[in-house]
Amino acid sequence: MYPHLPQLRHTSSHNFFLIAGPCVIENTLSPLTIAEELVSITERLQIPFAFKASYRKANRTRLDSFTGIGDQKALRVLAKIKEEFNVPVVTDIHDETEARAAADVADVLQIPAFLCRQTSLLAAAAKTQRCVNIKKGQFLSPDAMKHAVDKVMHFGGNDVLLTERGTTFGYQDLVVDFRSIPIMKSIGVPVVVDITHSLQHPNQPNGISGGDPTMIETIGRAAVAVGCDGIFMETHPSPANAKSDGANMLPLGRAEEMLRKLIAIHQTVQQF
Repeated sequence: MYPHLPQLRHTSSHNFFLIAGPCVIENTLSPLTIAEELVSITERLQIPFAFKASYRKANRTRLDSFTGIGDQKALRVLAKIKEEFNVPVVTDIHDETEARAAADVADVLQIPAFLCRQTSLLAAAAKTQRCVNIKKGQFLSPDAMKHAVDKVMHFGGNDVLLTERGTTFGYQDLVVDFRSIPIMKSIGVPVVVDITHSLQHPNQPNGISGGDPTMIETIGRAAVAVGCDGIFMETHPSPANAKSDGANMLPLGRAEEMLRKLIAIHQTVQQF
């Protein structure tokens, strides 16, 4: 059912798939704890699941922002999660020189929204033959994402996902245009909705993005109702203590309750 995400558990499930995890590999232990809990939840709910965490954060406003624990060390953590829990892993790349090393571990290479027009980056990701998840730029219309998909396919990539993550609204806010889901699905690839980054308040004077996590479930409900193929979310046991993007993360303890609600909506929509 989901050829674009290899090795997904429960591929016979009729649920949406889930890409979830912390924003970044913060240390060698907590990502495994988060992965274990997410695997347990998705096993119970029969949700196809892939674990996501960035091995390095390159797009930071402030010079002193946390960027990672070291590339090779973080990639080893992702490899351990993949092996121990038998789930596909997703991670970002920011430069064409990163593609091969990340692809040696990751099943899905994610293209950050700000870089979705970077031809050399899309080409490098495509040439690894991994699935490529392209996040829609905050500055682009959904139909313009056809060109990003065309680039990946031109360079030999066959598996592409598109992820909606909000559109710039003024200097310090984002809005989600849910028309983008059917528009991007018409391109012929699965469409994911990032229900956490969509609620960022970027460009804050202190150099740290804000967010509104109280609206995560609202965005998730709407995304499933409109017919997205997958949900993307970042989650952490203690978002207030997360080293990156904590302001718009879902507390891990709330994940199962919210996902149960989204499944109920999905099952209702499937009847029509």
